[in-house]
Amino acid sequence: MKAFRIEGLYSPKGKEWYKFTKDVIANSENDALEKAYSLLGSKYGIKRRLIKVNAIKEIDPSESDDPIVKYHARGNNE
Repeated sequence: MKAFRIEGLYSPKGKEWYKFTKDVIANSENDALEKAYSLLGSKYGIKRRLIKVNAIKEIDPSESDDPIVKYHARGNNE
């Protein structure tokens, strides 16, 4: 599994746009994008059409502040 950072904009009411950055664990960029849509949709109730993704980058898991990414990065090291 790889770590990805997704950056973009979302609009909860369809009026104002807010920046977001989300770090996720996935096998590919497409899987990472789906995970980001899923997380933003479930947490904030945002429809996919109200999310604009500007960039998807593969990152080193140690760069992330997300505890889930760090947990998966540890893997079998412990």
